[in-house]
This record gives sequence, C-alpha cells and structure tokens, in this order.
Amino acid sequence: MDKKRRDFLKVAGATTLAGLGGPAIVERLVSGSSPVQAKAAHGERLAGHGADTHAGAAGHGEETVKSGNRFGMIVDLRKFKQYPELIEKVVHACHAEHNVPHFPTRKDEIKWIWPTEYEKAFTEHSQYYKDKPTISNEVLVLCNHCDEPPCVKACPTRATFKNKDGIVAMDYHRCIGCRFCMAACPYGARSFNWLDPRVGLDMNHINRYFPTRMRGVVEKCNFCAERIGLGKKPKCVEVCGETRAMIFGNLNDPNSEIRKALKENYTIQRKPSAGTHPSVFYIV
Repeated sequence: MDKKRRDFLKVAGATTLAGLGGPAIVERLVSGSSPVQAKAAHGERLAGHGADTHAGAAGHGEETVKSGNRFGMIVDLRKFKQYPELIEKVVHACHAEHNVPHFPTRKDEIKWIWPTEYEKAFTEHSQYYKDKPTISNEVLVLCNHCDEPPCVKACPTRATFKNKDGIVAMDYHRCIGCRFCMAACPYGARSFNWLDPRVGLDMNHINRYFPTRMRGVVEKCNFCAERIGLGKKPKCVEVCGETRAMIFGNLNDPNSEIRKALKENYTIQRKPSAGTHPSVFYIV
C-alpha cells in the first residue's frame, strides 16, 4: 500500500475514532470525481427531494413508469433445483469472465457470486420444517445492487457508486482499502484482496478485456456492466440459457421480461427490513 493510501487511512481512522463520522468528513478532503460518479451523486441528491424512488421495483404490483434504467435480476430457485449443475457452471463463468482469483484458504477467498445455505441467504424468513428440496439445495447469492445502497454512503472516496443504470459499481483505482463498504453491506457481498489477486490467477487464461485488481482493494459483482454497455446479457444469465434460471432486465420498464416475470411469480428478497430495496429477487 503506497504512502498516499496510508496517510488517507490515518485521517479516516482518526476522524472515526473521534466520533466525528469518518466517511462524511474524509469525503470533503477528497477532491475530484469521474463524470459518471458526479452525475450519480447529483441524481441521488435530487432523488431525496422527489417522490417515491422505489415504484415498480420493490412492490411489483405497481405500474408506475419511471424514466431511465434500473437493472435487476430474478434468480429462480426452482430451476436451480431442477438443474443443480447450473450453480457451478454460473459461478465458474462469472469468475472466469471477471478474473476473480482463486485461493485455497477461506480467509483469502474472493467471491462475486456463490452458493450458500437457505438459512444464511434468507435470515428473516421462517426456517421451521422446510421441505426436503430446500434443505438439500443451495441458494446463489451476489451483490443486490440496492436502490438505497449503504455501501455507497459509507465509501469516503466514491470508489463505490451507483451508476445511471442503477448498478452499484466499483472504481478500483479509487479504493483505499478502508473496508467501510464491507461493514455497511448487510449482505456480505464484498470481498477484500488481502493477497495479490494476480497470484490466484492462471495468467495464461485470463479475460484480457477485463482488468485484474491489486492487493488492498475491495471487489464484488458488477452486474456485468461492461457487457451491458455492449448490449449483452450478464454472463450468469447467458450461461443459464433457455432454462431461464436467471432473468435480467429493466425494472423501470413495465413491459420488460423481468417485470412480467415478477407479476406472474411470488418472489422474496434478502433482508428486506434493511430498507436497501434490493434489485435481486428470488422465486422460491
């Protein structure tokens, strides 16, 4: 970690310990932001003075049409129970696409999308007398790309920000490794590079079109923003193919495939009481 990062962390730590709200104060010490970040921040400020910003997303009975995009995803657990091999296929495809390193020890693990037990995925839902398929099958979890992302508010450098499409994205060059975003995320959807991630990659088989990261930064799922910009589907959705185990689309468009699927199926979300309004829905 270079001298600038160390100095910044000292300031952030001191202000937090002093009870002055580290992220809020340190943010004023950092100048400059990318045009996308500045626009996103400006949009969030304006949203605070407008009408309900979650119409047509958290409650899929609403038909309010909103301008712009807010991309979301449906994970159909019924399909993953039917095609259990899909879970490993999705994880491998996502991690290969984004040069996610593999380390053998759990404490060094980096995850963008991964399987977990039902109880860990849906901690606020009843765990009593679950059916056998639910007990025997795992749930795919990832960043929820929340409409009200606490990680964005906690980040002192705007390294994590919500872009114009509602995707919670990362600017790895801005990340100072303070891990405020990890502490703020109620879903445990972020990983920290304790080791040089390039050591955990086969450099002969990496995706040359996506950057590798460096030691000391946080990373997570980005909804394949780089693919969406090219008119492609997220890699996980593409891999699921005709099974439609994962559906992706614009939550602000009432005629989109994802909105139609939400109307036709009962869905749940992870930790709804957190008030983050996740963009990932699960058909159980």
